[in-house]
Amino acid sequence: MNDVYVLLGSNINPEKNILLALEYLDRNFKILQVSNTWQTKPIGSSADDFLNTAVRLETALSAYDLKEKCLCQIEEVLGRIRQSDKNAPRTIDLDIVVFNGKVIDDAVFKYDHLVLPFSELIPDLVGPENKVPLKILAEEMIQKTLAKKFKFLLPPFEK
Repeated sequence: MNDVYVLLGSNINPEKNILLALEYLDRNFKILQVSNTWQTKPIGSSADDFLNTAVRLETALSAYDLKEKCLCQIEEVLGRIRQSDKNAPRTIDLDIVVFNGKVIDDAVFKYDHLVLPFSELIPDLVGPENKVPLKILAEEMIQKTLAKKFKFLLPPFEK
């Protein structure tokens, strides 16, 4: 089985779309952990704030098949429209961040919408350049950012 960390993000009906995406993931994969949901400002846009949640799951699928056959399909079902502006508002965005211990998206060490939720699930993950663990980055970042935990009750997921 592959151990995968995925980021869920939305700023169009985010409370509804994060829950729907989690339900779909729960029906199709074994969810091992779910972070708190964080409210963060969008990058490169004046759009509405995003809600972001990190999820750890198990799957037999390869990273490619997980993204192309499942995560992209969830995005499509939930109305994601890809635009040339990669910072455009979206109903849902599902990104693989870590796959079997390998960091797929180095932004996990840079942006609050990634650092904060993933610091809850993999606090000792260390950045390749600065060698600082996510838990330390999160402690520093929370002092400088407008990000905050969003009061959002997620359903329990069987472990």
